[in-house]
Amino acid sequence: MQYDYIIVGAGFFGAVFAQQAKEAGKSVLVVDRRKHIGGNCYSENFEDTNIVVHLYGTHIFHTNNEEIWKYINRFTEFNRYQHRVLTTHKDRVYAMPINLGTINQFYNLNLKPNEVEAFLEAKREKIAQPQNFEERALSVVGRDLYEAFFKGYTMKQWARDPRDLPASVFARLPFRTTFHDSYFDDKYQGIPLGGYTPIFDRMLEGIPVELGVDYFAHREDLHKRGRTVVYTGAIDQYFNYELGRLNWRSVRFETERRAQEDFQGTSVMNYADTEIPFTRIHEPKHLHLEKTHTPNTTIIVREYSLMDNDRPYYPVNAEEDRATLARYQAMATKERNVLFGGRLAEYKYYDMHQVIGSALQKARRELA
Repeated sequence: MQYDYIIVGAGFFGAVFAQQAKEAGKSVLVVDRRKHIGGNCYSENFEDTNIVVHLYGTHIFHTNNEEIWKYINRFTEFNRYQHRVLTTHKDRVYAMPINLGTINQFYNLNLKPNEVEAFLEAKREKIAQPQNFEERALSVVGRDLYEAFFKGYTMKQWARDPRDLPASVFARLPFRTTFHDSYFDDKYQGIPLGGYTPIFDRMLEGIPVELGVDYFAHREDLHKRGRTVVYTGAIDQYFNYELGRLNWRSVRFETERRAQEDFQGTSVMNYADTEIPFTRIHEPKHLHLEKTHTPNTTIIVREYSLMDNDRPYYPVNAEEDRATLARYQAMATKERNVLFGGRLAEYKYYDMHQVIGSALQKARRELA
């Protein structure tokens, strides 16, 4: 059978595109090299605990886009979770993102909202046009807060000096001069009541899905089976690294079941100091306060960051990467009957709602 669309990857971009194509009356086949659907958003109940674990790190859905919110609610209900992150620095716990409470605690002060700007202005370094992560941070929060909360954590997370990262990476991080401590400001926030995997089950209902299929091992056959291929893998791999490799950050997780009710009191605890080898610890039971869990049981997941171009998660997006990407994108425009989409194929740091929005936009344009 020849399909209208062969979709490579069963993450959010692939699943949304597949759902839209099927809804438009097109025939669709989805393939994924992993043994499960959902990509990095895959979740599952951990053994007999009734604790939903996100296997690839904590995922919080948030958006201001009402259309995307209505769309995702076709496939799930959300709880009312709002993300609050804490960070440990020198055995003290602070609220993140940096806010007025963090600043007062760190400096042992009692600044009022109308006083904090003048205080920070005296701490900031005068850098008119920041060229990298460190310069942007120093111009916004000053050296004390930068070295306490950003420098070591960033070195662990990206395995490179912050001066080698673009200023845009720091620009993604929230920073406040009020006591507002919710990580996201978006109007719509929450965790799917049943975890993320049921969303993909519903999106892909009635669509054939072949798991454990390596696109690159079956490339010729897959292109013959479909009129158009929707590719969501790494763009440099698609072209067999012909122009060189893009740099990707990856992560490794260690999951542990513990015989205690509560390990850290929050869903995510960051560790800012370089002496601590992991970047953060996740405790997923805190994502679902509406659920009843097995008593005296919790799951913790230690997250280690590493550079591994063979397991791409997040684009580093350094200057040399952007130059290489532009050349790959030029090659992609010449590919016949192939659509590229998603975080890996576009080499973009997408949040979930942004991936969904991109997939909806490209699917509607393609299917019009």
